[in-house]
Amino acid sequence: MDERFLRNEMLWGKDGQARLTAAHVIVFGLGGVGSYVAECLARAGVGELTLVDSDTVALSNLHRQLEALDSTVGLPKAEAVVRRVRDINPYAVLHPMEALYNADNREQFFPAGCRYDYIVDAIDLVSCKLDLAETARRLGVPLIMALGTGNKLDPSLLRLADISETYGCPLARVMRKELRNRGILHQTVVFSPEQPAPTQQLEAPPPGRRSVPASNPWVPATAGLLMGSKVVRDLIAQKEA
Repeated sequence: MDERFLRNEMLWGKDGQARLTAAHVIVFGLGGVGSYVAECLARAGVGELTLVDSDTVALSNLHRQLEALDSTVGLPKAEAVVRRVRDINPYAVLHPMEALYNADNREQFFPAGCRYDYIVDAIDLVSCKLDLAETARRLGVPLIMALGTGNKLDPSLLRLADISETYGCPLARVMRKELRNRGILHQTVVFSPEQPAPTQQLEAPPPGRRSVPASNPWVPATAGLLMGSKVVRDLIAQKEA
């Protein structure tokens, strides 16, 4: 008997574990938040994962991203996460995608006939987040969205909430307005009302960015685990209704 998920099963039962094994989740963004979502889903026993990120592991990722190790620097993040997940559950069906989601290439991720049970948004760009939210609504697939975790220190302030209930988060304010303009009034998010801490700019921002947000090992990780827990709990309950 394979006991790797036995203690999960003790908590949510054989049927719940079977639902997770049969589920397919796509995770967009494998950084400080998304890598912890992927880890949570893998250790819960989700049977099929599509893991999307266009970036490679850099030294500046080592302090907060699970796939980032000295031995993985230079690897595509999608491949590094796949290697880690495969070491947790060699029976999982894994689809690494080295790509950046946007409106121009959404069909690459959502071809005709695709089946996802859940979509995880752990990406940074507002335009991409908005398009992904519209795509999830059109397809009728549950979506969970990460809001800002940069420049914050207190993980106990992170909240799972509907976008309409958010406050104190600059990104949440933008997303509330833009989603409402698109007719999306409700969306599950993880956010923190903590005011951004003052920071020093020690890293050159990439093209198109004015600054690089500071981060730490625990705030993005906590956000990712909150998101992962919500996905798992929803998948377990999904077919009981």
